[in-house]
Amino acid sequence: MKKWSAFSPYFKQLEVPARTLLLQEGQVSRTMFFIEKGCLRTWINNDGRDITTQFFFEGDSVSAIESFRTNQPSLYSIESLEPCVLQTISQQDFHDIIENLPAIRSELEAHLFKRLLHSQKVFYSYLKNNPQQRYEELLQEYPHIVQRVPQHYIASYLGITPVSLSRIRNRR
Repeated sequence: MKKWSAFSPYFKQLEVPARTLLLQEGQVSRTMFFIEKGCLRTWINNDGRDITTQFFFEGDSVSAIESFRTNQPSLYSIESLEPCVLQTISQQDFHDIIENLPAIRSELEAHLFKRLLHSQKVFYSYLKNNPQQRYEELLQEYPHIVQRVPQHYIASYLGITPVSLSRIRNRR
């Protein structure tokens, strides 16, 4: 949380149990979440099936940033996977900080750029790698995900069924 200390006077603490929906796809995001403890995921609904798009852990910030900054409906939902302790900041407070503190704005731009690069890497991995390769990449780069996240969410994130993920894991 040290990297977000400039926001701390504006934070409100929120404790939520596992499986709490913090933002529903299609709603406008009015809150940004900073994870002090726990795990969140983002996901989309595809014909009644939820597809996990990303996982977030301690020290990460999460919001539907495109919605948060433009007041457009969110493209995805945000949900807790574990009991979480979150620090939250309102859209208005965040906007005021960004407008009045240029150093924070630069830090945020760097953070958003890092998130964009991560998203691009995941996107291209889906295009060029098979599920086995995507799983190996996940194990190598983010072993904590495999340790903390239930298998069906990992399968959804990899774009495969839980049965296929079990087969991949058994081949290792």
